[in-house]
Amino acid sequence: MLILMAEALRAEGYDVTTASSGASALALLTGRPPDLLLLDLTLADLGGPALLNRLKRDAASVPFVVVTGQGDEKIAVEVMKQGALDYVMKDTALLELLPSVVRRALTALERDRALAIAGAERQRLEKQILEISENEQHRIGEDLHDGLGQQLTAIEMLCTSLKADAAAGRRNVVKDLDQISRLLREAITQVRLLARGLVPVKGEPDALQTSLMELAERTRSLGRCDCRLECPSAVLLEDMVAAGHLYRIAQEAVNNAVKHSQARTVVVSLVRKRGAVELKISDDGRGLPPGKSSGMGLHVMKHRASVIGAGLTVESKPDKGVTILCRWQSAP
Repeated sequence: MLILMAEALRAEGYDVTTASSGASALALLTGRPPDLLLLDLTLADLGGPALLNRLKRDAASVPFVVVTGQGDEKIAVEVMKQGALDYVMKDTALLELLPSVVRRALTALERDRALAIAGAERQRLEKQILEISENEQHRIGEDLHDGLGQQLTAIEMLCTSLKADAAAGRRNVVKDLDQISRLLREAITQVRLLARGLVPVKGEPDALQTSLMELAERTRSLGRCDCRLECPSAVLLEDMVAAGHLYRIAQEAVNNAVKHSQARTVVVSLVRKRGAVELKISDDGRGLPPGKSSGMGLHVMKHRASVIGAGLTVESKPDKGVTILCRWQSAP
């Protein structure tokens, strides 16, 4: 029966190693663990439950399927409680059913592994997002303290000085008023920039296009590279959540290009093709460093794309720049 079972599985393309006793099975399992163990409950030298206990004790447990005969139902139930994926009876249909039982068990294992990997990746991304959120809060706090806070403190001091001048009957307050007006204008500008950073896309259908245009203008005003938006026709989005994520993807890509790529030109393209919104950010910089196909910024961009059900691809060529393409299929 052992030979027939092995041949039935080999005929389906599986790599099969057999052991005719519990001792030989333990010897085989000390090496490379198999993907799946088919365990007969009536081994000559060692019962199935005893073998499983030995494997657990030696930290060498592997996924297993029970092979049981008539009269072994009680033992089979006990072993199933220990984590058996499935069972198959020793009867006339054994060889016919065995490949499908093995296939079903391996499929379940692969699905569980994929879920575990996805869960670990999700936890890692959530941790990164929390770190980015904390860094962003820290940056906003610094901007408020060092920028707006300093401006308001200066205005307060000027107002105190102006009040003292007025009380003393000094009339020459025009210079102080001009300075207060200038400081107020600067403070208003900083508040608007902070507000734009916190809420990048407002509620209008053309808000994404407008926000991307402002992003390009702000980047160009830094004087480090030329940045422009290419949008041949209006792209209107009713989904503000998707618009916000698309903007953040563009913002991250542009910032990376400015900071790291030594690009002379950054082009942001927004078009609608066959019902889908395509956002592309291209630069003519030095490309990604060799061996670095991902980083925190790229992971966050991919995560944002997955949140809205969009696809995101990254293409990098040495000394020819990076192209990031995000394609979002909008609702009909």
